[in-house]
Amino acid sequence: MKQHLLIPALAAALLALSPPAQAADCYADYKAKQDNPLRLHYGVIQLSGTCKKKAARSEIQARIAPGGWKLLNVLSIFGPEGLQQRKANAGSYYLRF
Repeated sequence: MKQHLLIPALAAALLALSPPAQAADCYADYKAKQDNPLRLHYGVIQLSGTCKKKAARSEIQARIAPGGWKLLNVLSIFGPEGLQQRKANAGSYYLRF
């Protein structure tokens, strides 16, 4: 009888330890800058990591830095439903990095 209780408990524990869903449908919008001369841009990026602002900040900075950009702010994290409304504002920085 104890074994019957153990199996559901193990299954629940395994589900709790499983990694979160892939971030394939996770995006962020952000602001970045370059110095000398000062240039600013607003961009939209698809995240490959956790869908949280703190994790997104590190990921975005790492991806835009090779282009000489410094992240100023992560504005929001959203799903695919928010892409279309941000596309025009992001211009050439829409899913660029």
